[in-house]
Amino acid sequence: MQIRTFTGGGFGENAYLAVCESTGACVAIDPGSGAPMLVRTVESEGFDLRAILLTHAHLDHIEGVADVRAAHQDAPIWLHPDDLALYRGVQRQAAMFGLSVDPQPQPTDELIPGESFHFGDCAFDVAFAPGHAPGHVVFVSAPDSLALVGDVVFQGSIGRTDLPGGDFQTLMASIRREILSLPDEMILYPGHGPATTVGRERASNPFLVPHYGGELV
Repeated sequence: MQIRTFTGGGFGENAYLAVCESTGACVAIDPGSGAPMLVRTVESEGFDLRAILLTHAHLDHIEGVADVRAAHQDAPIWLHPDDLALYRGVQRQAAMFGLSVDPQPQPTDELIPGESFHFGDCAFDVAFAPGHAPGHVVFVSAPDSLALVGDVVFQGSIGRTDLPGGDFQTLMASIRREILSLPDEMILYPGHGPATTVGRERASNPFLVPHYGGELV
């Protein structure tokens, strides 16, 4: 699996394209302001876009869904149902930051933790990781040693919990359960900032060091 990153907008959000190298099948993940670049890449390289997958429904992660759908009208949109209210309230979210955004196409399918999403010869396992948002999920590919973690954890930081639906203790429990349980060498692709690894964050992230090994000291 190959991961392409498309960063854009005032929030510096990372949209991702996960490409199955053996088949050319791909999925768009969290298409924010970088979505137009993502769409151009799909078209220029002849990839087969199978779906739009959303880690959660905050404004910066979904504001480009319409751009992807405009070019791929049949692409299903997958979201955990606990974030549906956030998704439908995207215009209210924008207003909180003094911004405006058009309504986005409605999700078509529900992400279910514990199940897998297959595209070509590749697949993501869906893991439930609320705390930053009530329906936040992460997408894990153990064979490729990578995970797309949205706004759960970043290089040297963690997701904010002061937005509607956020909860610090819930987020920390999600990180212990779904992130620190992964192998140290696994690459983490976050919603903002550069990629990192589980081992790096376990050893040096100031929010996680007291919880080394995923357990409270």
